[in-house]
Amino acid sequence: MARKNLLAGLTGVLLPAGNSDTQVTTDASRQPSAAAHLGVLGTRGAIGAVSRSIEQLKAHSIVDIAPDLIEASFVSDRLETSEEHHRALVESIREHGQQVPVLVRPHPVKEGRYQIAYGRRRLFALAELGRNVRAVVKPLSDEQLVVAQGQENSARKDLSFIEKALFAARLEQSGYSREIIMAALTVDKTGLSRLISAAVKIPQDIIEGIGSAPSVGRDRWAELSTRLERNGALALARSEMAKEEFSAATSDAKFERVFAALAPKLAKSKIVRSFALKAKDGAKFGNARDEPLTLMLAIDKQVAAGFAQYLLAELPELYASFRKKAEAVDDVAS
Repeated sequence: MARKNLLAGLTGVLLPAGNSDTQVTTDASRQPSAAAHLGVLGTRGAIGAVSRSIEQLKAHSIVDIAPDLIEASFVSDRLETSEEHHRALVESIREHGQQVPVLVRPHPVKEGRYQIAYGRRRLFALAELGRNVRAVVKPLSDEQLVVAQGQENSARKDLSFIEKALFAARLEQSGYSREIIMAALTVDKTGLSRLISAAVKIPQDIIEGIGSAPSVGRDRWAELSTRLERNGALALARSEMAKEEFSAATSDAKFERVFAALAPKLAKSKIVRSFALKAKDGAKFGNARDEPLTLMLAIDKQVAAGFAQYLLAELPELYASFRKKAEAVDDVAS
């Protein structure tokens, strides 16, 4: 009896998509049995058990596939591939070989072809090297494919906020329920709403022109979407993106250029107020100058040298405390 279950663990196994410490995960409840896909449910007895085990092994075996037989997923999850990262991956595979297989499914409409769930960058690198791709071939429905694709990419440190946002928006536009998208990206309702909101409020040509901007988080993209709502902002952003030097910049730098181009125009010469900094007993220990874009504090070291050093040391913690409170207010408001 024990032999019947020797290969049972093959059903529902998803391999990690990169050379990392990601653990192999199993979720049999989301995966149809391989036997059901292969039409052998009607076979019974010992021979039937062996047949099902063999078919399951075939359904999840690692095989070598020519790169030109593997097509992209029907929902893109990345904006671009860094040339630097691509070159590093090519050289790594050239020297050490492909360490971890990609995940593909048989193409739903093209006989003899496959569709990738994850491992796209390894696929590109292997295609450049002219090598076959080591792949796990697994029958997946469209929903199972996007969940596998999304969960693997959400676990990666190099997938930026806007890439996740765009992926979420594309899935929703393709008709997938928010429950499926939440499972794919491992986020709650609030997190998903923020992702989709960021992607739909900013025109796609602006997002694609800027790129993944890996160092830019949710707050800055949200502020950019607000700036784009002003009259003439879209034309101004596209004018900045059309400049020759813009195309040569990194993705993060492109974001900064557009963000700065849309900054509110304030009179630089206008000073809101200048005032003395005084203790409770009225003793003056410095001055403050409040301008539209900056607040400048000057501590008189002849009076309060110790306080000046204390303030410098405590400012990072003070700012961190402020950010924490501000984020808590944003969460309540959303």
